[in-house]
Amino acid sequence: MDALLLQLLNGLDKGGAYALIALGLTLIFGTLGVVNFAHGALFMIGAFCAVAAGQLLTLSAPVRDTSITVFEAYKDVPYLQLWFGAAGARLIDLAVPLSLLLALPVMLLLGVAIERGLIRHFYHRSAADQILVTFGLAIVLQEIVKAWFGANAIPAPAPAALSGSADVGAWFGLGGDITYPWWRLVYLGFALVVIAAVFAFLHLTTFGMVVRAGMRDRETVGLLGIDIQRRFTIVFAVAVLVAGIAGAMYAPILAPDYHMGMEFLVLSFVVVVVGGMGSLGGAVLAGFLLGVLQSLASMNEVKSLFPRIDQIVIYAVAVVILLVRPRGLMGRVGVMET
Repeated sequence: MDALLLQLLNGLDKGGAYALIALGLTLIFGTLGVVNFAHGALFMIGAFCAVAAGQLLTLSAPVRDTSITVFEAYKDVPYLQLWFGAAGARLIDLAVPLSLLLALPVMLLLGVAIERGLIRHFYHRSAADQILVTFGLAIVLQEIVKAWFGANAIPAPAPAALSGSADVGAWFGLGGDITYPWWRLVYLGFALVVIAAVFAFLHLTTFGMVVRAGMRDRETVGLLGIDIQRRFTIVFAVAVLVAGIAGAMYAPILAPDYHMGMEFLVLSFVVVVVGGMGSLGGAVLAGFLLGVLQSLASMNEVKSLFPRIDQIVIYAVAVVILLVRPRGLMGRVGVMET
């Protein structure tokens, strides 16, 4: 039971990352009909926003080390500590949460630039053309990040107060020492809040209702005098933002490197297809479902019966679901269905 609880929690926080990326992918496909193979790279850029925030907050100046009296020595002290003392040190410790303030404008501007400069020219092109151009964009973004930050993974530590583990066993009334990292729990809560915010934006606001109407019948909405294209640009930017902040908060869990986006992209496309292309609810449901299944399949008891099942379980489930229900769990009739 202890191992099962830990694997369920691990699957839920992993599923939160899958669901956030898949949610953005589904928003773009549902509104614009574009298959965006650059979405994983946008998740990666969000993760490097956390790295960049940490580097900015720790910009240092050489200060003489008074503890060494034999010869003159200097040590690097962050400007924030020189200027604000203990308060500056606390700001440095909060680099990852504060990186959201950097990721917000960066991802929104990047989303608008990509949609206006590239994506809108491929709205009426084939899916193959869309995949090729967005995959090429992903490679370009990867190489830019590699040239700027290097090829090695760069750690982005969680705040010290959340770097330990929580006694989740006591929460569920179970005996034994069952602990789980605090930051992973924070990430799960963060993912649920972002998902709820996106659904509220689309279902409880006039802007969102017009966008959903445009998803169903773009021409009719345009004939009503509504600039649906401008709204679609904003939705694309929101989808990019969701991927970016998901990556920024995931940085303490997986040290960012320039190719991490591709790893999440493949899994997230499987999530989208299983949930149903164009279905936001399906993307979220499939994200958490496949995250939990992958985590449970990694248990030693399961791998002893089915070796390496953890590496193929997501794809095996996808094959079964698509054989039984070609449009996915919650996909619309006619989408990816012959």
